[in-house]
Amino acid sequence: MDAVCALRSRLRDVFWIGGGSGAGKSTVARRLAARYGLHLYATDDVMSDHARRSTAGDCPFLHEFMAMDMDERWLDRSPEVMLDTFHWFRGEGFGLIVDDLLGLPAGTRVVVEGFRLLPRLVRPLLGGTGRAVWLLPTPAFRRDAFESRGSLWRIAGRTSDPERALRNLLARDAAFTERLAVEVHDLGLHAVEVHPAMTEDDLTARVAAALRLTGRPGPGQADPGQAVGRHG
Repeated sequence: MDAVCALRSRLRDVFWIGGGSGAGKSTVARRLAARYGLHLYATDDVMSDHARRSTAGDCPFLHEFMAMDMDERWLDRSPEVMLDTFHWFRGEGFGLIVDDLLGLPAGTRVVVEGFRLLPRLVRPLLGGTGRAVWLLPTPAFRRDAFESRGSLWRIAGRTSDPERALRNLLARDAAFTERLAVEVHDLGLHAVEVHPAMTEDDLTARVAAALRLTGRPGPGQADPGQAVGRHG
């Protein structure tokens, strides 16, 4: 217990933004970092580095995934199997995220974002529930977001059947978001449902409130009221 308390104390200046794919986590985190002077840590940016730092012993699902070709990953398995065996959804490599955060200078205020921030793994690191929030995109929002940023076919297009691969990916991600919603509720954590009508201003304000961030943007930091799905 003393070790857990010490870890919580060292991570007391961390704000956590998790959620489903395409929910606007990156957009909101960038805006909050600029507005409140936070260091930004995007977990997507370090996935390759974490894969290199991992071993088959501590991340078996990751290394099994790395050995598959694109059809084996996205066509030969059902969305349910994809969900249950996807390494980041199982929490593999989360310890490397924590190690990176602990490596920052003491007192650094950090906003961490990414789908790898699973509620059950983040909750023990929180002194209270006001430092973490999960964004839960509706299926319509998720597809609109991917289409607007031009990434809808980035993975599926590298398989032998892009349309079926895309259906599998969208079904897997929808199931992941549903799982997150249940876990967040059961753990008494904060969640924000993200839908197509929501603007960046709306979402940023709701996340800032959930994280109990206060203050006003500095000069030149006024936020455009664009639809969050266009950038997040």
